[in-house]
Amino acid sequence: MIKKSLAPLALGGFGIGMTEFVMMGILPDIATGLNISIPQAGYLISAYAVGVVVGAPTLVSMLGHRPPRGVLVWFMLMFAVFNALSSFAPDFYTMMLCRFLAGLPHGAFFGVGAVVATRLADKGKEAAALASMFSGLTLANVVGVPAGTWLGHNMSWRFVFLIVAAIGLATAFMVQKFIPWFEGKQRAGLAQDLRIFRNPKLWLALGITSIGTGGFFAWLSYIAPLLTDVTHVHANVIPLIMIVVGVGMTAGVQFGGKLADRVHPLRAITILLASMIVLLCLNALLASSQVAMVVLAFLVGANALALGPSIQMLLIEHSREAEMLGSSLGQSGFNIGNALGAFLGSIPLTLGYSYASPQWVAASLAGAGLLLSIAMQAHGRRVRALA
Repeated sequence: MIKKSLAPLALGGFGIGMTEFVMMGILPDIATGLNISIPQAGYLISAYAVGVVVGAPTLVSMLGHRPPRGVLVWFMLMFAVFNALSSFAPDFYTMMLCRFLAGLPHGAFFGVGAVVATRLADKGKEAAALASMFSGLTLANVVGVPAGTWLGHNMSWRFVFLIVAAIGLATAFMVQKFIPWFEGKQRAGLAQDLRIFRNPKLWLALGITSIGTGGFFAWLSYIAPLLTDVTHVHANVIPLIMIVVGVGMTAGVQFGGKLADRVHPLRAITILLASMIVLLCLNALLASSQVAMVVLAFLVGANALALGPSIQMLLIEHSREAEMLGSSLGQSGFNIGNALGAFLGSIPLTLGYSYASPQWVAASLAGAGLLLSIAMQAHGRRVRALA
């Protein structure tokens, strides 16, 4: 059961997850509505991701010293306005701008929300509180994305963004009503905040996030053609399998929160990246088995989102001087991983290999993230030995 004070963060995560991932399902409808090609419509996904990467550190640097409740309200109002404008976009270039602007508050909301969640948590339950916030994101993949895809196909894709805007407004209201007032953290200035980037451990944490989660996105980007061409699943069944992925995400984020509260976040990340490598290799080896692919869809989704609470805890740990800025970098890292995984996963396909080949790329990216996490642990042991 989610605490009342954490419910607005979960609802905001639901809206954010819906607007980000429903694009994959309604892309053909948007392309038809704006008279553009599917590849052009794909740039709208990239525009949103760029907005996340740019907005997370920028908005938090500008507003992170202010009282968090008011900042979260403003972020959700921005989110609502730009999603509403997306629904009325008359042409491709206007839509591109609206999607970029809608992405700006995405990472900033999660960054500030993550710090608020840890403050609201019971002692020793900080990661579980983060999991509650991320549960909205995972539930979006179970409920919001399939519903939005159906609405886009059968009525209008423009209605989808209006619904997302309404969720944003509801979140802003709930934040104002249920999240208690905290004073903003005093700071010496933007230059002082940016000093966190001098910490090599923060860069290692960002590398783990961007590269390690790239394995998940390399898997997710090409799961549909893998299922149709290699597993021989009918196209109509794929939305149901994606719901299985979403259910796995929901279960995984709760497990990840409990794991990160029991062991150090970096150790939890190491365990989860190691298991991710195994699961991604199994995806390549068992791609012809329909039963195996359904089971693996659940397990990969669960494993990937289980990483979320630990990553946020690790970023906060190594950016104490500007923890909201450091926390916001998690979403930037995830979206870099999204772009990296999709790009690198496409390379073997352009060389003529099968749709199972991106799974090996995905496993390699997870492996690189694992090596970084091991290196970070080794660095910590050396520092403790010298102390």
